[in-house]
Amino acid sequence: MTPGSGLGRYPAAVRPRTPRPLVVDTLIALSMAVVAVLLGQESRAQGWPELDARAYVLVALAHLPVALRGRWPLAVFAVVQAAAVAYITLGYWPVVCTFGAMLALYTVASVRPVRTALVCAAGMTGVWAYAGVVSRTPSMASVLGQALLYCSVLVWFGHLARRSAELTRRLRAEQAERARHAVAEERGRIARELHDVVAHHMSVISVQAGLARFVFDSNPVRARGALGTIADTSGEALEELRRMLHLLREEDPDAPERSPMPTLARLGELLDRVRAGGLPVDLDVAGPERPLPPGVELCAYRVVQEALTNVLKHAGPAHARVELRYRAHELRVRIADDGKGTVPARVPTGAGHGLIGMRERAKLYGGTVTVGPRSEGGFEVRLTLPTSAAERGRGGTAEDTEEAAPETER
Repeated sequence: MTPGSGLGRYPAAVRPRTPRPLVVDTLIALSMAVVAVLLGQESRAQGWPELDARAYVLVALAHLPVALRGRWPLAVFAVVQAAAVAYITLGYWPVVCTFGAMLALYTVASVRPVRTALVCAAGMTGVWAYAGVVSRTPSMASVLGQALLYCSVLVWFGHLARRSAELTRRLRAEQAERARHAVAEERGRIARELHDVVAHHMSVISVQAGLARFVFDSNPVRARGALGTIADTSGEALEELRRMLHLLREEDPDAPERSPMPTLARLGELLDRVRAGGLPVDLDVAGPERPLPPGVELCAYRVVQEALTNVLKHAGPAHARVELRYRAHELRVRIADDGKGTVPARVPTGAGHGLIGMRERAKLYGGTVTVGPRSEGGFEVRLTLPTSAAERGRGGTAEDTEEAAPETER
């Protein structure tokens, strides 16, 4: 018996490599017809007329249509039942024509609502009762009892098969949806990583290229220094892009170890690049420095990188300051500048891919980011990240609720 043959077809892209349902159902129908014919040879021994050509035709009609049960279950059930009624009416042994009808009833129950299956079960019970009347059986109660028992079992197992098939389809749909959601999240993460890598390094390169062109004739030494900074920065950008592309292409989890992600230990290198780009930056660290979860360190590093990139792009001549505050259960980062850049008019709060990236990173680790102008001039970015799992679960502490300036990005 092949319950799945009538339970909806698999999509072509995920169809298992099993025999086609029509082929399987055809073999089942032929097997039942052969068994029925062999059983019919015992008719005379059981006190019934021997099968003739007309009986063999009806036996074939009561079993061979089962090959199409996956496509037309109700029509197949009606045909095999009609053939069985004709066979019984002509006075042949009724048991010979029961196999096809039972499988057809199971198929109806496995692909149609319970109400439809119960109607078909009532019809099959009526056929069995009719066979008892025609054969003048002395135990009509036994015939009805067997009919009800067999029909109940077939309907119940068919209903279970239908529910299993529906659950399987629902699980596949949920898995596909989760896969699409995971792909979308991963694309967003990759986009933020690429933005962080490319925007920062290209900003430094752009500033240094402008400087080199400006002093190329008047100060060749400084121009060569700017070109050296461009070469170093572009090399670092290419190295990070190669690492990311290698990560995207790599499918073997046991592959050799990849280059580590940036952490706060490499913050000095970042500040050196920014200083080489023409922006003076001070670093102030308070509290006992300690290793933090890799994701927290990467988040803090990327926010500092993005904030300094914005200063390079928009602040004009400025001085920047980066502050790290290690606390018992959190890390606070502040990036401030005294630049004269202005906020573009009519830019909605929270606009800009850089700020979106900051917020998404902070949110991922239960932290918060506030961005806004300073009262004394310039801009500042404040990042608060819980450093323990408990604090990340609560999304921060009560100390993190300082009022922030309106969030926007230069």
